[in-house]
Amino acid sequence: MKSCLIVDDSSVIRKVARRILEGLDFQIVEAEDGEKAMEVCKRGMPDAILLDWNMPVMDGYEFLRNLRLMPGGDKPKVVFCTTENDVAHIARALHAGANEYIMKPFDKEIVTAKFHEVGLI
Repeated sequence: MKSCLIVDDSSVIRKVARRILEGLDFQIVEAEDGEKAMEVCKRGMPDAILLDWNMPVMDGYEFLRNLRLMPGGDKPKVVFCTTENDVAHIARALHAGANEYIMKPFDKEIVTAKFHEVGLI
């Protein structure tokens, strides 16, 4: 079973994402900010990370930059979630090492399609 780390400061978004991803046979770990997500990754690198961009403590961009520098940090497929839809914002995330992005709000079809695109399902 593949693992997915859901990183979002919204408990509602984490709950929705968990329900969708468990339905796709992922084992789920949650973190409410980038700092806690780094701790999870230090204990064991997940196969996938669904990453919010705007969070307190450590935002998605800083987390992603740090993740990609860690040993094994190049392995997880990172799909970032955002409410921002400008090209510069998306390009910055992809340049930082994100594999794909999802616009909020999302549903099962969108998550399934994006995870399929990056080879997770």
